[in-house]
Amino acid sequence: MSYLIDGLQYSNWSEDIFRQLRAGGVDAVHVTLVYHETFRETVANFERWNRWFERWPELIFQGFTAADIATARATGRTAIFFGAQNPSCIEDDIGLVEVLHRLGLRFMQLTYNNQSLLATGCYEAEDTGLTRMGREVVAEMNRVGMVVDMSHSAERSTLAALEHSSRPIAVTHANPAFWHPARRNKSDAVIGALAQTGGMLGFSLYPHHLKGGSACGVDDFCAMIARTAERFGTHFLAIGSDLCQNQPDSVVEWMRTGRWTKAVDFGEGSKDAPGFPPMPRWFADTRDFGNISKGLAVAGFSVSEVEAIMGGNWARFFASAFGAMDRQDGTKRAAE
Repeated sequence: MSYLIDGLQYSNWSEDIFRQLRAGGVDAVHVTLVYHETFRETVANFERWNRWFERWPELIFQGFTAADIATARATGRTAIFFGAQNPSCIEDDIGLVEVLHRLGLRFMQLTYNNQSLLATGCYEAEDTGLTRMGREVVAEMNRVGMVVDMSHSAERSTLAALEHSSRPIAVTHANPAFWHPARRNKSDAVIGALAQTGGMLGFSLYPHHLKGGSACGVDDFCAMIARTAERFGTHFLAIGSDLCQNQPDSVVEWMRTGRWTKAVDFGEGSKDAPGFPPMPRWFADTRDFGNISKGLAVAGFSVSEVEAIMGGNWARFFASAFGAMDRQDGTKRAAE
Protein backbone atom coordinates (compact mmCIF):
# COMPACT_ATOMS: atom_id res chain seq x y z
CA MET A 1 0.00 0.00 0.00
CA SER A 2 1.30 3.46 -0.90
CA TYR A 3 1.07 6.27 1.62
CA LEU A 4 1.40 10.04 1.44
CA ILE A 5 3.43 11.36 4.39
CA ASP A 6 4.87 14.83 5.00
CA GLY A 7 7.98 14.79 7.16
CA LEU A 8 7.57 18.30 8.62
CA GLN A 9 5.00 21.09 8.85
CA TYR A 10 4.36 24.02 11.16
CA SER A 11 1.20 25.60 9.83
CA ASN A 12 -1.29 27.89 11.54
CA TRP A 13 -3.61 24.99 12.16
CA SER A 14 -7.34 25.34 11.55
CA GLU A 15 -10.31 23.36 10.28
CA ASP A 16 -9.60 24.64 6.76
CA ILE A 17 -6.05 23.28 6.84
CA PHE A 18 -7.17 19.97 8.32
CA ARG A 19 -9.65 19.66 5.45
CA GLN A 20 -6.90 20.49 2.97
CA LEU A 21 -4.85 17.63 4.42
CA ARG A 22 -7.74 15.32 3.67
CA ALA A 23 -8.32 16.79 0.21
CA GLY A 24 -4.65 16.21 -0.53
CA GLY A 25 -4.81 12.62 0.69
CA VAL A 26 -2.16 13.11 3.38
CA ASP A 27 -2.12 10.01 5.58
CA ALA A 28 0.35 11.33 8.15
CA VAL A 29 2.33 14.45 8.93
CA HIS A 30 5.13 15.24 11.37
CA VAL A 31 3.95 18.44 13.07
CA THR A 32 6.26 20.79 14.92
CA LEU A 33 4.77 21.11 18.40
CA VAL A 34 7.37 23.50 19.84
CA TYR A 35 10.41 25.61 19.05
CA HIS A 36 11.81 27.37 22.13
CA GLU A 37 9.07 26.48 24.59
CA THR A 38 9.76 25.12 28.07
CA PHE A 39 8.43 21.77 29.25
CA ARG A 40 5.29 23.26 30.77
CA GLU A 41 4.63 25.32 27.64
CA THR A 42 5.05 22.14 25.60
CA VAL A 43 2.41 20.42 27.73
CA ALA A 44 0.09 23.36 27.05
CA ASN A 45 0.57 22.81 23.32
CA PHE A 46 -0.34 19.15 23.74
CA GLU A 47 -3.49 20.32 25.53
CA ARG A 48 -4.38 22.62 22.63
CA TRP A 49 -3.99 19.80 20.14
CA ASN A 50 -6.10 17.51 22.33
CA ARG A 51 -8.96 19.98 21.94
CA TRP A 52 -8.51 19.94 18.16
CA PHE A 53 -8.54 16.14 18.14
CA GLU A 54 -11.80 16.26 20.11
CA ARG A 55 -13.33 18.88 17.82
CA TRP A 56 -12.43 17.30 14.47
CA PRO A 57 -12.11 13.54 15.09
CA GLU A 58 -13.36 12.81 11.58
CA LEU A 59 -10.31 14.63 10.13
CA ILE A 60 -7.32 14.12 12.43
CA PHE A 61 -6.05 12.03 15.33
CA GLN A 62 -2.78 11.72 17.23
CA GLY A 63 -0.35 9.16 15.92
CA PHE A 64 1.82 7.16 18.32
CA THR A 65 3.06 4.18 16.28
CA ALA A 66 3.56 3.44 12.60
CA ALA A 67 0.40 1.32 12.68
CA ASP A 68 -1.54 4.58 12.99
CA ILE A 69 -0.65 5.41 9.37
CA ALA A 70 -2.67 2.42 8.18
CA THR A 71 -5.47 3.40 10.57
CA ALA A 72 -5.48 6.88 9.07
CA ARG A 73 -5.76 5.49 5.55
CA ALA A 74 -8.49 3.04 6.52
CA THR A 75 -10.60 5.70 8.26
CA GLY A 76 -10.02 8.59 5.86
CA ARG A 77 -8.15 10.74 8.38
CA THR A 78 -4.67 12.18 8.91
CA ALA A 79 -2.41 10.93 11.70
CA ILE A 80 -0.53 13.72 13.47
CA PHE A 81 2.93 12.83 14.79
CA PHE A 82 4.56 15.44 17.01
CA GLY A 83 8.12 16.72 17.08
CA ALA A 84 10.22 19.49 18.64
CA GLN A 85 12.55 21.71 16.62
CA ASN A 86 14.72 22.46 19.66
CA PRO A 87 15.57 20.60 22.88
CA SER A 88 14.28 23.46 25.04
CA CYS A 89 11.29 21.30 25.95
CA ILE A 90 13.50 18.95 28.01
CA GLU A 91 15.18 21.94 29.70
CA ASP A 92 18.23 20.42 31.41
CA ASP A 93 16.46 17.23 32.55
CA ILE A 94 17.14 14.04 30.63
CA GLY A 95 14.20 12.37 32.36
CA LEU A 96 11.82 14.54 30.38
CA VAL A 97 12.78 12.70 27.18
CA GLU A 98 10.79 9.67 28.29
CA VAL A 99 7.96 11.79 29.70
CA LEU A 100 7.54 13.63 26.40
CA HIS A 101 7.78 10.41 24.42
CA ARG A 102 4.92 9.00 26.49
CA LEU A 103 2.89 12.12 25.68
CA GLY A 104 3.54 11.49 22.00
CA LEU A 105 6.68 13.41 21.02
CA ARG A 106 8.33 11.30 18.32
CA PHE A 107 11.02 13.64 16.94
CA MET A 108 13.38 16.12 18.57
CA GLN A 109 16.02 18.31 16.96
CA LEU A 110 19.19 18.58 18.98
CA THR A 111 19.57 22.23 17.93
CA TYR A 112 17.66 25.03 16.28
CA ASN A 113 20.38 27.09 14.53
CA ASN A 114 22.21 27.97 17.78
CA GLN A 115 24.40 26.07 20.23
CA SER A 116 22.21 24.11 22.62
CA LEU A 117 22.97 21.99 25.66
CA LEU A 118 23.24 19.06 23.26
CA ALA A 119 24.97 20.14 20.04
CA THR A 120 25.87 23.01 17.71
CA GLY A 121 23.46 24.75 15.37
CA CYS A 122 24.24 25.64 11.77
CA TYR A 123 24.51 29.39 12.50
CA GLU A 124 27.36 29.11 15.00
CA ALA A 125 30.91 29.99 13.94
CA GLU A 126 32.44 27.07 15.87
CA ASP A 127 31.01 23.56 15.76
CA THR A 128 32.08 21.53 18.77
CA GLY A 129 29.96 18.47 18.00
CA LEU A 130 27.85 16.64 20.56
CA THR A 131 28.20 17.79 24.14
CA ARG A 132 28.43 15.41 27.09
CA MET A 133 24.72 15.89 27.69
CA GLY A 134 24.09 15.51 23.97
CA ARG A 135 25.59 12.04 23.94
CA GLU A 136 23.49 11.03 26.95
CA VAL A 137 20.29 12.45 25.45
CA VAL A 138 20.88 10.73 22.10
CA ALA A 139 21.25 7.41 23.95
CA GLU A 140 18.03 8.08 25.86
CA MET A 141 16.18 9.04 22.67
CA ASN A 142 17.41 5.80 21.12
CA ARG A 143 16.13 3.85 24.11
CA VAL A 144 12.60 5.26 24.22
CA GLY A 145 12.03 5.54 20.46
CA MET A 146 12.35 9.27 19.76
CA VAL A 147 13.95 10.23 16.45
CA VAL A 148 17.13 12.31 16.52
CA ASP A 149 16.53 15.14 14.00
CA MET A 150 19.53 17.19 12.83
CA SER A 151 17.80 19.49 10.34
CA HIS A 152 19.12 22.72 11.89
CA SER A 153 22.43 21.38 13.16
CA ALA A 154 25.97 22.10 12.04
CA GLU A 155 28.11 19.63 10.09
CA ARG A 156 30.36 18.20 12.79
CA SER A 157 27.47 17.85 15.23
CA THR A 158 25.35 16.09 12.61
CA LEU A 159 28.11 13.64 11.73
CA ALA A 160 28.73 13.05 15.45
CA ALA A 161 25.05 12.27 15.99
CA LEU A 162 25.12 9.86 13.06
CA GLU A 163 28.12 8.10 14.59
CA HIS A 164 26.93 8.09 18.18
CA SER A 165 23.31 7.12 17.65
CA SER A 166 22.59 3.41 17.82
CA ARG A 167 19.51 3.95 15.65
CA PRO A 168 19.15 5.73 12.30
CA ILE A 169 18.56 9.48 12.53
CA ALA A 170 16.73 11.93 10.28
CA VAL A 171 17.14 15.26 8.60
CA THR A 172 13.43 15.87 8.25
CA HIS A 173 13.54 19.10 6.21
CA ALA A 174 16.56 20.21 4.20
CA ASN A 175 18.04 19.91 0.70
CA PRO A 176 21.49 19.05 -0.68
CA ALA A 177 24.05 21.82 -0.53
CA PHE A 178 25.36 20.73 -3.95
CA TRP A 179 22.09 22.06 -5.42
CA HIS A 180 21.70 25.18 -3.31
CA PRO A 181 24.35 26.18 -0.74
CA ALA A 182 22.00 27.51 1.93
CA ARG A 183 23.39 27.33 5.44
CA ARG A 184 20.68 24.87 6.40
CA ASN A 185 21.19 22.51 3.47
CA LYS A 186 23.33 19.40 3.90
CA SER A 187 26.71 18.31 2.55
CA ASP A 188 27.45 15.18 0.56
CA ALA A 189 29.15 13.75 3.65
CA VAL A 190 25.97 14.07 5.73
CA ILE A 191 23.68 12.80 2.95
CA GLY A 192 25.96 9.86 2.24
CA ALA A 193 26.08 8.94 5.92
CA LEU A 194 22.28 9.08 6.16
CA ALA A 195 22.03 6.78 3.15
CA GLN A 196 24.51 4.29 4.58
CA THR A 197 23.04 4.13 8.09
CA GLY A 198 19.33 3.80 7.31
CA GLY A 199 18.55 7.44 8.07
CA MET A 200 16.15 9.75 6.24
CA LEU A 201 16.36 12.97 4.23
CA GLY A 202 13.14 14.94 3.80
CA PHE A 203 13.35 17.42 0.91
CA SER A 204 12.25 20.90 1.94
CA LEU A 205 9.96 23.24 0.00
CA TYR A 206 10.72 26.27 2.18
CA PRO A 207 11.86 28.89 -0.38
CA HIS A 208 15.09 29.78 1.44
CA HIS A 209 16.18 26.16 0.88
CA LEU A 210 15.38 26.21 -2.86
CA LYS A 211 17.58 27.26 -5.75
CA GLY A 212 15.79 30.30 -7.08
CA GLY A 213 13.75 30.70 -3.92
CA SER A 214 10.02 31.15 -4.45
CA ALA A 215 10.57 31.07 -8.22
CA CYS A 216 12.00 27.55 -8.15
CA GLY A 217 10.12 25.30 -10.56
CA VAL A 218 8.79 21.84 -9.78
CA ASP A 219 10.90 20.45 -12.60
CA ASP A 220 14.10 21.81 -11.03
CA PHE A 221 13.06 20.57 -7.59
CA CYS A 222 12.36 17.06 -8.88
CA ALA A 223 15.54 17.04 -10.97
CA MET A 224 17.43 17.78 -7.74
CA ILE A 225 15.78 14.76 -6.11
CA ALA A 226 16.73 12.64 -9.13
CA ARG A 227 20.33 13.79 -8.92
CA THR A 228 20.41 12.93 -5.21
CA ALA A 229 18.97 9.50 -5.95
CA GLU A 230 21.56 8.86 -8.66
CA ARG A 231 24.35 9.62 -6.21
CA PHE A 232 23.02 8.01 -3.04
CA GLY A 233 19.96 5.85 -3.80
CA THR A 234 16.21 6.33 -3.32
CA HIS A 235 15.77 4.17 -0.22
CA PHE A 236 16.12 7.07 2.27
CA LEU A 237 14.54 9.97 0.37
CA ALA A 238 11.23 11.60 1.25
CA ILE A 239 9.43 14.93 1.51
CA GLY A 240 9.57 17.23 4.54
CA SER A 241 7.80 20.26 3.12
CA ASP A 242 8.53 22.66 6.02
CA LEU A 243 5.19 24.24 5.16
CA CYS A 244 4.32 27.16 7.45
CA GLN A 245 0.93 27.90 5.96
CA ASN A 246 -0.98 31.02 7.07
CA GLN A 247 1.53 31.87 9.77
CA PRO A 248 1.99 35.56 10.66
CA ASP A 249 5.49 37.04 10.52
CA SER A 250 5.51 37.15 14.33
CA VAL A 251 5.88 33.38 14.25
CA VAL A 252 9.02 33.46 12.12
CA GLU A 253 10.40 35.99 14.61
CA TRP A 254 9.71 33.49 17.41
CA MET A 255 11.42 30.72 15.47
CA ARG A 256 14.56 32.77 14.93
CA THR A 257 14.90 34.64 18.21
CA GLY A 258 12.95 32.79 20.89
CA ARG A 259 14.07 34.31 24.18
CA TRP A 260 17.81 34.08 23.54
CA THR A 261 18.31 37.62 22.19
CA LYS A 262 16.87 41.11 22.46
CA ALA A 263 18.13 41.96 18.99
CA VAL A 264 16.48 41.17 15.67
CA ASP A 265 17.79 38.01 14.04
CA PHE A 266 16.79 37.60 10.39
CA GLY A 267 17.97 34.00 10.09
CA GLU A 268 17.62 32.94 6.48
CA GLY A 269 15.79 36.17 5.69
CA SER A 270 17.11 39.72 5.57
CA LYS A 271 16.29 43.22 6.74
CA ASP A 272 14.52 43.85 3.44
CA ALA A 273 12.62 40.55 3.56
CA PRO A 274 12.26 39.55 7.22
CA GLY A 275 9.06 37.52 7.03
CA PHE A 276 7.92 34.28 5.47
CA PRO A 277 8.75 34.11 1.76
CA PRO A 278 5.89 33.09 -0.56
CA MET A 279 5.73 29.40 -1.36
CA PRO A 280 6.39 28.23 -4.93
CA ARG A 281 3.21 28.55 -6.99
CA TRP A 282 3.08 24.77 -7.51
CA PHE A 283 2.98 24.05 -3.75
CA ALA A 284 0.65 26.46 -1.98
CA ASP A 285 -0.71 23.83 0.42
CA THR A 286 -1.05 20.10 0.92
CA ARG A 287 -3.54 19.73 -1.92
CA ASP A 288 -0.56 20.24 -4.25
CA PHE A 289 1.39 17.10 -3.39
CA GLY A 290 0.22 15.65 -6.68
CA ASN A 291 2.41 18.17 -8.49
CA ILE A 292 5.47 16.63 -6.86
CA SER A 293 4.38 13.09 -7.69
CA LYS A 294 3.90 14.06 -11.33
CA GLY A 295 7.22 15.91 -11.36
CA LEU A 296 9.05 12.89 -10.00
CA ALA A 297 7.58 10.72 -12.76
CA VAL A 298 8.70 13.24 -15.37
CA ALA A 299 12.17 13.22 -13.78
CA GLY A 300 12.42 9.50 -14.50
CA PHE A 301 11.35 7.79 -11.28
CA SER A 302 9.34 4.58 -11.52
CA VAL A 303 5.91 4.24 -9.93
CA SER A 304 7.35 2.33 -6.98
CA GLU A 305 10.10 4.91 -6.50
CA VAL A 306 7.59 7.77 -6.52
CA GLU A 307 5.49 5.94 -3.94
CA ALA A 308 8.55 5.42 -1.75
CA ILE A 309 9.59 9.07 -1.86
CA MET A 310 6.07 10.38 -1.31
CA GLY A 311 5.51 8.32 1.82
CA GLY A 312 6.65 4.73 1.69
CA ASN A 313 10.14 5.46 2.97
CA TRP A 314 8.77 7.50 5.89
CA ALA A 315 6.31 4.71 6.75
CA ARG A 316 9.12 2.16 6.89
CA PHE A 317 11.28 4.50 8.97
CA PHE A 318 8.46 5.23 11.43
CA ALA A 319 7.97 1.49 11.92
CA SER A 320 11.58 1.01 12.99
CA ALA A 321 12.07 4.33 14.81
CA PHE A 322 9.17 4.75 17.25
CA GLY A 323 9.46 1.55 19.27
CA ALA A 324 11.34 1.43 22.57
CA MET A 325 14.59 -0.51 22.82
CA ASP A 326 14.90 -3.42 25.18
CA ARG A 327 16.96 -2.36 28.19
CA GLN A 328 19.02 -5.53 28.20
CA ASP A 329 20.07 -6.22 24.62
CA GLY A 330 19.22 -3.02 22.77
CA THR A 331 16.73 -4.65 20.39
CA LYS A 332 13.49 -2.97 19.39
CA ARG A 333 10.34 -4.11 21.09
CA ALA A 334 8.09 -5.90 18.62
CA ALA A 335 4.92 -4.46 20.19
CA GLU A 336 5.56 -1.16 18.44
